[in-house]
Amino acid sequence: MSFIEKKVEPFEVDAYQNGEFIRVTDQSAAGKWKIFFFYPADFTFVCPTELGDLADHYEEFREAGCEIYSVSTDSHFVHKAWADASDTIKKIKYPMLSDAAWNLSRQFDVLVEEAGQALRGTFIVDPDGMIQAYEIHNMGIGRNAKELLRKLQAAQFVREHGDQVCPAKWEPGAETLKPSLDLVGML
Repeated sequence: MSFIEKKVEPFEVDAYQNGEFIRVTDQSAAGKWKIFFFYPADFTFVCPTELGDLADHYEEFREAGCEIYSVSTDSHFVHKAWADASDTIKKIKYPMLSDAAWNLSRQFDVLVEEAGQALRGTFIVDPDGMIQAYEIHNMGIGRNAKELLRKLQAAQFVREHGDQVCPAKWEPGAETLKPSLDLVGML
């Protein structure tokens, strides 16, 4: 089943951000680009490398008009304890969502119920709440924030320029393609 063009369903969860507990809802996330970045668990091994990588590139995502939402099945209290204990996690500025009730993990179909954890799912969602790109990795395979940023920028470009598409390895400012009969068989 594909998630492309699927609308994110209503949700409301607790989160930890910048030393505070907050509530995040589908409405608080409405009207802007967002990335839901699922990971298995706090206090683990691959997860802090990914979340730290996102933290290092967070301003670039913000400049692109996108909010990052990291999501695990841990509570917001555990997110705070992890930030208190880890210099890598302490530098995170984006909201860390608690999916302790498994609602988001089920909605995005990344829940491994017998483990009580989510697979590494990454979902790029447009301002209308529609999923434009996603990938799901097994728990031991880490992701790359720079590649995620490139995919976000490509999704934004295609949304803005509906008559053009982004080829492999496209970066902002690079040449795009305009599908037409003249291009068939020429690439």
